[in-house]
Amino acid sequence: MAGPAPARREKAAAPREKTEPNTLWLYGLHTVAAALANPQRRLRRLLLTTEAEAALAERLPRPWKIQPERVERGRFQTFLTEDAVHQGIALLCEPLPPVPLEDALARSRGPVLLLDQVTDPRNVGAILRSAAAFGAAAVVMQDRNAPPETGAMARAAVGALDSVPVAREVNLARTIQTLQRAGYWVMGLDGDANNTLAEARPKDRPVALVLGAEDTGLRRLQRETCDELVRLPISGAVESLNVSVAASVALYELVRKD
Repeated sequence: MAGPAPARREKAAAPREKTEPNTLWLYGLHTVAAALANPQRRLRRLLLTTEAEAALAERLPRPWKIQPERVERGRFQTFLTEDAVHQGIALLCEPLPPVPLEDALARSRGPVLLLDQVTDPRNVGAILRSAAAFGAAAVVMQDRNAPPETGAMARAAVGALDSVPVAREVNLARTIQTLQRAGYWVMGLDGDANNTLAEARPKDRPVALVLGAEDTGLRRLQRETCDELVRLPISGAVESLNVSVAASVALYELVRKD
C-alpha cells in the first residue's frame, strides 16, 4: 500500500530589498520616462526587463542620464508591492524638491489648485494628471496633513508629477491671501454653496480653487478666507464626487472657452 503523497514544498519568497533613505521607487513606462526627462530628478538606479528597455528607448531615445540594469521580471517583487503595475521598469530616485509658489506663478497664470488635507496619494496623483491636462500653474499642498511623494502617487499621475509644479506651504489660509494679492480669485469647492462654478467663474482674472478632504470638506479657516464658495451641479443621485473627479470637472470648467 502506497504511503501518503509527499508534501509540496512552497517556494520561498525572495527577501525584500531595503530602500535607501530619502529615496523612492517610481515604476511604469510613462512615469519613469517622465522622471528621466526631468532635469530636477536625482537618479540612483534604473531597473528594467529586456522588453521594457526597448519600450523605454522608443518613448525616450537614448542617451539616458543613468546606466540601466537588466533584470528578470521577478526581481520587482523584492522591492515593489504586489499590486504595483510596473511594466518591467522601475527607477530609484530622490523625491522632487517643492517648487516655490511664486516661481510657478511667474511661469504660468493657469489655474492653481490648493488641496486642503487631501491625504490619499492616488487621489493626489490623479489630481496632478488632470492639472497637467488642463494647464494648471501649480498644485499646492500643506507641509503637514498631505502625503509625501510615493510610487503610487506617481503611477496615478502618469508622468504629471514631473511636469506640474507642486508647492508645499505651511499655512493654506496665508497662501490663499498670497494668491489674492497676486490677482487670483480664490474659490472654495463646497457642495452647499449657492452658486455653481460656471456661474461664478471670472473672465478677467486667474482662478485658484481650494479642494477639501472627501470626508470633512474645507476647513473653517479656508472657507472664510476664500473669495467665494462654489459648487458643481451634480445630480441628487449621488451625494458627492471623489475629490480627484471633482478637480478634473472643475478644471475643465475653468479653462473652457465660452
